[in-house]
Amino acid sequence: MSSSNQTQLNTTFNLQRQGLLGVVFFSTVTTLPCCVFLFINVTMLYTLRSKEAFRETSRFILLFNLLFSDTVQLAHSQSMFLLSTFRVTLLYSVCVVLVSFNSLTLSVSVITLVVMCLERYVAVCFPFRHSVLITTKNTGVVICVIWCFSSLKDFMQLSLALKMFLHDVSPVQMQDFCGKENVFVDPASIIFNRAVTYFLCVLGGITVIFSYTGIIVAARSASTDKASANKARRTLLLHLLQLGLTLSSTMHNSLLIVISNNLDRVQAVNMQIVLYVCGIVLPKCLSSLIYGLRDQTIRPVLMLNLTCQWRGSAFISNVQAKNKVRGPVKQRI
Repeated sequence: MSSSNQTQLNTTFNLQRQGLLGVVFFSTVTTLPCCVFLFINVTMLYTLRSKEAFRETSRFILLFNLLFSDTVQLAHSQSMFLLSTFRVTLLYSVCVVLVSFNSLTLSVSVITLVVMCLERYVAVCFPFRHSVLITTKNTGVVICVIWCFSSLKDFMQLSLALKMFLHDVSPVQMQDFCGKENVFVDPASIIFNRAVTYFLCVLGGITVIFSYTGIIVAARSASTDKASANKARRTLLLHLLQLGLTLSSTMHNSLLIVISNNLDRVQAVNMQIVLYVCGIVLPKCLSSLIYGLRDQTIRPVLMLNLTCQWRGSAFISNVQAKNKVRGPVKQRI
């Protein structure tokens, strides 16, 4: 009997030890790339505000708005992941606010991508009217409309959550991890959230297809710059990839439930980590990679800031020499 109890204690201790090692391992695996991407995103944000040419160019203003919302989402997602990994529960009211804020920034990212697609369409198809239609003032107005629309959507969701809280007397302390599926459980809230998600999917898809088709037609015209049209076409395809990955994050928790019900614990945990990195982390760093590496205007300044402007670096000397040859930064289509 004593030997049986000792074996049971050893088994329990080994399970707890494996669980603790797993928590530490997965926390480290996900936190390190998040910190790297956060550093790159923050540096990119600083780069976009460091020069007047960037601050007064519409597409860079839109990029700053997109990058800001993606950076906030990345920091929020990693914080929620760590809280759930260490099984820390939150107050219901705090969880509602955090989930609503994450939903707000998600909507801002999607709608900003839609506006950026339209901006590229106007730049290629109507180059002479681009400077008249796409101004700094108009861009600021559009960004305000994006945030107001997204805030209105989340205010309606908060109203539905508050209604459920008052009528059903939900517990003050969350019994499970903080997530959208555990906060907005009212049928009306679920339907509303699905309707908004479907609307954003359709809006993004139609906009990209419309812009892509218009650019292809315009590229056949003799008066259109073929290089600019091809670059804009590739950018739209990358925007479509961004939209798909960003909207796929809305199904993340639903996929986790399916995985947990059909796989054993070890396989389920491994799949959860893969889904989290591919569906949550990577989409939030695509903006920096797409524009920071592809855009010849941003890349030299970004690399200068990423290396903390080390004057002794040979790379920095080459960048400075190229900047002197090119002269001041100008807006490019």
